[in-house]
Amino acid sequence: MRVALFITCVNDTLYPRTGQAVVTLLERLGVEVGFPPEQSCCGQPQFNTGYRHDTEPLLRRYATAFRGYDYVVTPSGSCAAMVRDNYPRMGAKAAAEGRGQELADLAATVVPKTYELTEFLTEVLEVTDVGAYYPHTVTYHPTCHGLRMLHLGDRPRTLLSAVKGLDLVELPGAEECCGFGGTFAVKNAAVSAAMGADKARNITATGAESVCTVDNSCQMHIGGTLARQGSAVRPVHIAEILASTEGDVW
Repeated sequence: MRVALFITCVNDTLYPRTGQAVVTLLERLGVEVGFPPEQSCCGQPQFNTGYRHDTEPLLRRYATAFRGYDYVVTPSGSCAAMVRDNYPRMGAKAAAEGRGQELADLAATVVPKTYELTEFLTEVLEVTDVGAYYPHTVTYHPTCHGLRMLHLGDRPRTLLSAVKGLDLVELPGAEECCGFGGTFAVKNAAVSAAMGADKARNITATGAESVCTVDNSCQMHIGGTLARQGSAVRPVHIAEILASTEGDVW
């Protein structure tokens, strides 16, 4: 099994520890992880802002970078959803515009093998207890792309529930968006901030020490809002929790 790590723009720029945690976790489970350095952005910001044609070179680059791997694993529900949901749409649009099947064919090579981390663990490796230890009270925020596009369901919660020492507490209004939404937070800053404030208050009200997500982008928005509210709750990516073992510090 050849597995590649797709480390997203937000991971690479702001949260490199998330990528390190994914490698630590997968290698502990016996997976050999590759990292093709020619990978780049999946094109989600451009596509979501309406620049479909400008996104096409990034689809080509993604398909080329991960050619030869059996699976591509990413610690981002939103970027996994971009590949799985929007790459086929881009291919179909290009074909409808009379530009041939190239993009559709390229999308077909990567869509079936691209997995968000918790999907890969539970569906491909078929594990729920990854041998993690995280002695903290945690609440879980299901991000929109993971919840509504990838349909992750209880996969993240199942993995968290098996972590030794972790006390998982319910988050009121868990399925409500945190307000980030990528460029939505820029174009609709006031609405985004209000949604984030509601989410942060609900998180703090749980009494949890940490709030867990499967997307660093939402983690960034939630973490900034929590800090501005003076909350002591620590935002953490699920990969960092699952990579933790007794004696490790993540």
